Amino acid sequence: MASTLRRTWAEIDLDALAHNYQTLRRLTAGAKFLGVVKADAYGHGAIQVSRVLKELGADYLAVSSIDEAVELRDNDIDMPILILGHTPKEQVGKLIDYHITQAVTCQAKALEYSREALRHGGTLTVHIKVDTGMSRLGYLCDEEHFGHNVDDICAACHLPGLAVEGIFTHFAVSDEPDGESVRYTKRQFALFCQVIDAVEARLGRRIALRHCANTGAVACYPETYLDMVRPGLLLYGYGDFAQKLGLRPVMTLKTTVSTIKTYAPGTSVSYGRIFTTDRTTRMGVVPYGYADGFFRSLSNRCRMMTADGPAPQRGRICMDMCMIDLTDLPNIDVGDEVEVFGPHNSLNELAALAGTIPYELTCAVSRRVLRIYQRNGEETERELMLRF
Repeated sequence: MASTLRRTWAEIDLDALAHNYQTLRRLTAGAKFLGVVKADAYGHGAIQVSRVLKELGADYLAVSSIDEAVELRDNDIDMPILILGHTPKEQVGKLIDYHITQAVTCQAKALEYSREALRHGGTLTVHIKVDTGMSRLGYLCDEEHFGHNVDDICAACHLPGLAVEGIFTHFAVSDEPDGESVRYTKRQFALFCQVIDAVEARLGRRIALRHCANTGAVACYPETYLDMVRPGLLLYGYGDFAQKLGLRPVMTLKTTVSTIKTYAPGTSVSYGRIFTTDRTTRMGVVPYGYADGFFRSLSNRCRMMTADGPAPQRGRICMDMCMIDLTDLPNIDVGDEVEVFGPHNSLNELAALAGTIPYELTCAVSRRVLRIYQRNGEETERELMLRF
């Protein structure tokens, strides 16, 4: 939907995305590249991001659900797409019709998918998921279960209606630098390699796509690159690893000053009265609240960036707006732009204040926040997800 409202918007720098992709591609040279675009590309816009990745030569995309995959197909994204999450067996026909690859996480699902593929009269391409220590999805292959589940994986590779193209696992702490996390990640990788060796020896053939390198592994464990890498938020330029690798943030979130009022000392501000002015205070109201993705837990703890410097956020964050202190910024006026996060106001710092990770903040940017896509400093597209 088109919108001309200057309320709160996200500027998506597709040149930064291209820079990040090319940087990571050079770093992981020799491995195929899977772009993770689940959760609407972490809030950046899955369709627009996928178009750029396709243009740049990425090999694969990954999403969480069949609905996310079909959205891409319906918007002319014809690259291979892997669904990392669960798909009900009733949807196997659609997976085949749309040429979508499905993760298989246990033998029961392998059997279901095989039966449904045969019933549909087609072949479903799958990647086998191995649980090496994430304790979430996948064939459990620790010492107790190793032999049994290697047998099951081999059996899945022979099921009619399934074409096993890949095998993968997911690291739990590859982004953590402490010694125990490093040891844990290396144990996960060693176990994954043991599973691959055992399965391939039994099958008498190589599985084409073996992959495990998520963001932390791409940055810290080059031995894990194997056949394909799948950096998540790293592709979008956030986190300590991104800074060290020279990557650039793709999203800048902006809003405007909609109202300015002057309050006497001793005036309480917003719900809960958690902030009271201690001097004559020039307070700005900006149309950005928790319904837009601004965590209420950040109330009275963060800042926004104006053209003249930082403006502390004051009082409780409301659903649709919040207040910023402009007392020391007399030249900032109604209508002026304010950066919530971006190149001048770090998303990493904002996430740390919220006690979370940058992923959560970009994913939280709500559908009523306009996305403006830019290339070479020029707007190429805008998208608002609201329905009229």
